[in-house]
Amino acid sequence: MILIWLGRISLYVAFACLVGGVIDQVLAIRASRAGHALWWALGALVGILGAVGAMEVALVTHNFSLAYVAENNATFTPLLYSITGMWSALEGSLLLWSLLLTVVTVSVIFYYRREAADAVVGWATVVLFGVGAFFTYLLVAPASPFVHNPEHVLQGAGPNALLQNNPLVAVHPPLLYAGFVGFTVPFAFAIAMLITGRVQDRWPLEQRRWTVLAWGALSLGIVLGAWWSYQVLGWGGFWGWDPVENAALLPWLTATAYIHSVIVQDRRGLFRVWNLSLAIATFSLTVLGTFFTRSGVLQSVHAFSSSTLGPLLIGFFFVTVVLGVVLLAWRGDRLRSAVGVDHPLSREGLFVANNVLFVGFAIVVLLGTVFPLLYQAVNGAQVTVGTPYFASIAAPLSVILLALMAVAPLVSWRSVDAKVLWSRLRVSAWCAIALVVILAASGVRRPTVLLAYFLAAGAAGAALRTLKGVVVAAHRRGKLLSALRAPSTGGMVVHLGIVILALGIVTSTSYTTRAEVALAQGQSTVVNGQYVSFAGFHQVKDSLDTSTQLLVSVGRDQLRPAITIFNGRGGTTVGTPAIDSNLWRDVYVTFDAIGANGAVSGAQVQDKLPAGSVVLGVTVEPLLAWLWIGGLIVGLGSALSFMRRRHNEELA
Repeated sequence: MILIWLGRISLYVAFACLVGGVIDQVLAIRASRAGHALWWALGALVGILGAVGAMEVALVTHNFSLAYVAENNATFTPLLYSITGMWSALEGSLLLWSLLLTVVTVSVIFYYRREAADAVVGWATVVLFGVGAFFTYLLVAPASPFVHNPEHVLQGAGPNALLQNNPLVAVHPPLLYAGFVGFTVPFAFAIAMLITGRVQDRWPLEQRRWTVLAWGALSLGIVLGAWWSYQVLGWGGFWGWDPVENAALLPWLTATAYIHSVIVQDRRGLFRVWNLSLAIATFSLTVLGTFFTRSGVLQSVHAFSSSTLGPLLIGFFFVTVVLGVVLLAWRGDRLRSAVGVDHPLSREGLFVANNVLFVGFAIVVLLGTVFPLLYQAVNGAQVTVGTPYFASIAAPLSVILLALMAVAPLVSWRSVDAKVLWSRLRVSAWCAIALVVILAASGVRRPTVLLAYFLAAGAAGAALRTLKGVVVAAHRRGKLLSALRAPSTGGMVVHLGIVILALGIVTSTSYTTRAEVALAQGQSTVVNGQYVSFAGFHQVKDSLDTSTQLLVSVGRDQLRPAITIFNGRGGTTVGTPAIDSNLWRDVYVTFDAIGANGAVSGAQVQDKLPAGSVVLGVTVEPLLAWLWIGGLIVGLGSALSFMRRRHNEELA
């Protein structure tokens, strides 16, 4: 009971500090002075940390007097998954969300502490406190994680089986939430700029730094989520256009558009309405994604169970949208730009095309995600929008985006000089042509793959050319390390990561081989040049689970695909794939079926198979590892972009 009361009191303290911060900041703005925002934010952080500490102690010590612990933990749960159990269900995930949001609030207030009296900083702080107060309110009222368990139990149900068989559960959700939470910062400053009317100041480019940081965290979260899905779910894929996957993709798309178009505002004074709208839309889409995953309206392997938070979350979503629209309409006169795009093929013109593509695709994904809900509400029947709908749009858009990445960094502002552009494109264009010729001579015949490699080589060439210019300029100044903080360095590293990631996706999806093979013990077969043999069974049992493993050799490597029965939650059965991965190909093996006389719970039983024989699912995917490598490079590039020189340093 001590932990329950400690957790509750800590949340009340955090909520009171956030509300107090709102009041203090409004009064400080009215008096044209700096408030005490940092102290209020630190008080809220201490409160949230107290609640998180109480929850983690309860989970690690298996204190089943908390209903949340009894439902999501067990005495046999390993330490790592006891710790990550805090975000294994609805209430705990909101606790993590509030912790990250409070950390971001403290960081922003501390970062701008010397400008605390500035009205833009003041109103942005009000918004940050307000958003934090809303999410903390969810924890103190409708979704409290500190509810007493009226039953005296000695054993809990344990986490969901899919949340205790891969360590990525410790990394993927926090990164994803950090990305979502980070988009609160550009939203807060967008609202502040609209309230104060100071839409032409340095703040849009300044907020690009925070957007890049959030975008990088979300990018890594999405890639690691795809890796987790690939390793755990047993279907051999990494992205299924699941509604909850789409909920993470939507703000990523609009944030990507914002990161690019705000550069045009800084250089040419264009896109003021557009950029503020993108900042507001990105945050609103994170709230909408939260509604999708925490209201139970969407059926997904990633979604939380049904809850009572749906009306509150969708109401908060509409508040953010209406507030943004009203302020944009109010400040319409100040947002108009005196200049326009001089040439459609200038750099700003290509940025317009880039934005149209990202936002257009976001609309397509949003419609495909929401349509089943609308259809069910109107007709009372269920309908599914599947992969073909999304892929039919994603494929051509990806090609166009690679083309823009190959050209846009090399095009001049305001005008186009064909000779200058060709001089900048020439080397990468010839390298791209040579690459296509080599691939064609090697037997690659698919036009889509050849086109993707051609454009990817061009995009990589443009990024490398830009990076070379940065390094040469830094070397001439005798400050080579300053190249890491140059404005374009992080962006070009991100472009290289996207190129590598795209090639991994294109190659693996175009040349994947899937087969089901029936093997008796000691038998072998060949799948796409990979020798696969079945050596026998192996039983493993411990306090967490009971696993029936297959001893399968792929070349010289031994894999152990399995059927695993986890203790708790009625003995959940999960298929566990095994993967042999290197830089050139992945061999993905699953335990699909077994002969009738040797049935294993969870595996399909086939009467026609001899006893002791099995059916293996074998998937061979070339260059898939480059998807994960590209994702890590994207994360590195976003970190470099955040570390770039501050706006006033760049102007000095």
